[in-house]
Amino acid sequence: MDTKTDFTSGSGPLLVNANRAAKPLSQQVLERIRAAGRISRSDVAKDLGVSPGSVTAIVAGLMDAGLVRENPKPLRDTARGRPPVELSLCADARHVVGMTLRDGIYHAVVTDFTGQVIAEAALSFRFGGKDVDELMSEMNQLLDKVLAPAGLDRAEICGIGVGLPGFIDHETGFVHWSPILREKRVALGAAMLATFPCPVHLDNDVNLLAMAELWFGMGRELANFAVVTIENGVGMGLILDNRIYRGARGIGLEIGHTTVQLDGALCRCGQRGCLEAYVADYALVREASTALDWDPRVARSPQQALEILFDQAKAGNEAARTIFGRAGRYLSTGLANVIRMFDPELLILSGARLRYDFLYAEEVLADMHRFSDWIGRDRTRIAVNTWGDLVWARGAAALALSAETDAISAMG
Repeated sequence: MDTKTDFTSGSGPLLVNANRAAKPLSQQVLERIRAAGRISRSDVAKDLGVSPGSVTAIVAGLMDAGLVRENPKPLRDTARGRPPVELSLCADARHVVGMTLRDGIYHAVVTDFTGQVIAEAALSFRFGGKDVDELMSEMNQLLDKVLAPAGLDRAEICGIGVGLPGFIDHETGFVHWSPILREKRVALGAAMLATFPCPVHLDNDVNLLAMAELWFGMGRELANFAVVTIENGVGMGLILDNRIYRGARGIGLEIGHTTVQLDGALCRCGQRGCLEAYVADYALVREASTALDWDPRVARSPQQALEILFDQAKAGNEAARTIFGRAGRYLSTGLANVIRMFDPELLILSGARLRYDFLYAEEVLADMHRFSDWIGRDRTRIAVNTWGDLVWARGAAALALSAETDAISAMG
């Protein structure tokens, strides 16, 4: 099982998209320069399979627009002839904000046009049961807090990406359900557009975690991979051919709300038998309070309860070990279904709860590979990546940068 994140210069997918013909060549050139960090015109042409003359003409236009620059230092030494001139994006050409609204702690980052973080911020708020006005007030506070250290005002931000848990239609900004909101079926995207002075792009938070892996992490050199998170809920993001897969209505891949037990435990979404109802924080705490016969008069936060449960499991308490063991088996079943349906090159497990290693112990995850072993194919590579809360906000910023790049290309 892999546990290392490989960071290289640049940001964005390193593989050329198989469907790149759908994008204008100018956008392909811009994205190639961003992904490489620095690259010569000839290498851009070679990577994209186009003529050097076409790239030269496009780069001239991008430089005139203040989006791309030449660097004075040669990209590499050459024995003869003129050394190739390196290109890079103009970092200050655009700035975006990425926000994630999760678990009562909101995080935000400001990134430049290259995707590098130039400021970050976090604020704590009550989790769940909010109306739209309250949520907009909290987001305004977060935006002000993250812009201050960046030395920017709102007029200098070209886009905001926002991630939150729940069933979200990315194209319309319509939230069918989220544990953050009091009501179902909320036109949250429209409310955000009315509140903020720039385009706002809304998506499921785990989709944006997958996008962070695609832009900055383990997925940069992969065309197809999946990310499964285990935290306050269970989520999944899927990258197919360098793009987020969302389904026909933008709310696909809700693995946490797939049924693993008919008429089973109650899930916070209102259904019974969801995977999340056996694996997520609140599920483990619910089991622990009963199985370990805790005194109900002693107040414990969910985090405190989880720590006690984990410590007791490590100490050999059979009831505690059974709780983690059952949760791990349900998780293994869910992951096995992901592998059988989508056959990803890599399956990344992420989230704060991965420190509870009972959930992904080798003997538990062996069931996940059973089908592959039975048909004689190689096992899907599994990686664990727990690289901090800000990565979710970086994925939201990548969403805003991607949308801004589309908008630039649409303007010609």
